[in-house]
Amino acid sequence: MVTFLSDFGAVDPYAGIVHGVILDVAPAAQVVDLTHQVPPQAVAVGARLLRSAVEYFPTGTVHLAVVDPGVGGERAPVVVVTKRGVLVGPDNGLLEASARALGLREVRRITDESVFRKPVSRTFHARDIFGPVAGHLVAGRAPAAFGPVVDDLVALPDLQPRVDGDTIAGTVVHVDHFGNLISDIPVREMNGDVSVSIGDLHLDHIARSYDEATPGTIVALAGSWGTLEIACSGGSAAAVLGAGTGLAVTVRRAERSS
Repeated sequence: MVTFLSDFGAVDPYAGIVHGVILDVAPAAQVVDLTHQVPPQAVAVGARLLRSAVEYFPTGTVHLAVVDPGVGGERAPVVVVTKRGVLVGPDNGLLEASARALGLREVRRITDESVFRKPVSRTFHARDIFGPVAGHLVAGRAPAAFGPVVDDLVALPDLQPRVDGDTIAGTVVHVDHFGNLISDIPVREMNGDVSVSIGDLHLDHIARSYDEATPGTIVALAGSWGTLEIACSGGSAAAVLGAGTGLAVTVRRAERSS
């Protein structure tokens, strides 16, 4: 099985072409599209979306991820071996969080050009390098065959929310198809009674489900990513609030009585 995530969108044939080169190498491969709607060049968003999904696939899955604004430049193409699968893509921060979650074992720079499609385009490494490598991996080729071990993966800057006493300051990092605003504040930080502020809106309750509120009402709840989510019961929180990624979210723990 190969999962595939990219910022290629659904209008152009780019994602379909990569399917083709994988299947050309491994005709029996099952390719699962995680998403191709990562905002263009948004490596951090792609990294979070990939991290949200990889643990739900069987051991041995090959995870292909391409959000690659540095394509053709100095960033390295890599194969990342973990306890539960293999990741393939650019070493630009996209893969690191998922590799840690799956149990990182080793990182190999892809140098074996015999598996590349020729000529290699400087603007479409997903087609000419990453797709063929993913195909060879799912067909049974060992990761060690693709190139030498390198020290480590590039990691994105630490974007964790700030904790200051009873206040946690986070950010909306993704808006899903339903208009839910997904933050970077882990559910574990919301122990006990808390209030939530987002923009000019203040919520004094964490709902257990979307339908716990009146339709059209904004609610805060623990989302499936394991982080605080702002939703609109029966609607789109993004549309109602006119909000998107980057909006500040603040959680305050209730004051303790003396």
